[in-house]
Amino acid sequence: MSPLELAYLGDTVCDLYVRDRLVRSGIGVQRMHRQAVARVNAAAQAEALERIRPLLSEDEQALVRRGQNAKAHHAAPHGVEQRVYNQATAFEALLGSLYLSGQTERLWQLLSIAMEENQ
Repeated sequence: MSPLELAYLGDTVCDLYVRDRLVRSGIGVQRMHRQAVARVNAAAQAEALERIRPLLSEDEQALVRRGQNAKAHHAAPHGVEQRVYNQATAFEALLGSLYLSGQTERLWQLLSIAMEENQ
């Protein structure tokens, strides 16, 4: 699969992880929505990648590089630097790859570390 296809899936995996944690917190739907939007965006995902980058295996690092270099057929969203958007795409591609390859234990381990400061 292409890094962009993996990122497409990885974005949903990240969103599910964050929303699962928020629902379990019992803070109410409006607050959950605001916090989910704040945690699942390009800037937050780029920061999350930087938190886990030192922990990645060589294969995971290679996948991240592929994700960062992937050329989307659209520009970064308004207000988001291209570099940040590329890092977010790389993070999502990693998540999508781990999910599809059945490495769920590693996926949840990295997500718990990556999203630590965003929770």
